Amino acid sequence: MPEPKHWFLVMYDVREPKRLRRAAKHLEGYGHRLQYSVFRCRLTHRQIERLQWELTKMLETEDDLLIIELCQGCGTKVADRNGQEDWKEGWKGHEIV
Repeated sequence: MPEPKHWFLVMYDVREPKRLRRAAKHLEGYGHRLQYSVFRCRLTHRQIERLQWELTKMLETEDDLLIIELCQGCGTKVADRNGQEDWKEGWKGHEIV
């Protein structure tokens, strides 16, 4: 049985433009950009651990990284101003192979 996927919000504050672009490009492979430095990702716990490790190697100690796991109930209660985001359980977004 495959490991279940969960919603994660990944936010960062990177102080150097080159690292900032590299982190943003890397995150595009894992999830969907909501704002300039905020991504939503539907990943397994193993995948989020890998992503966190990769970003830790990429960023410096002066940079900030915040990863928040959303419970299933929280994910269905997300409201956005434009009403275009789909946070449903069956979302078929980015798949990491």
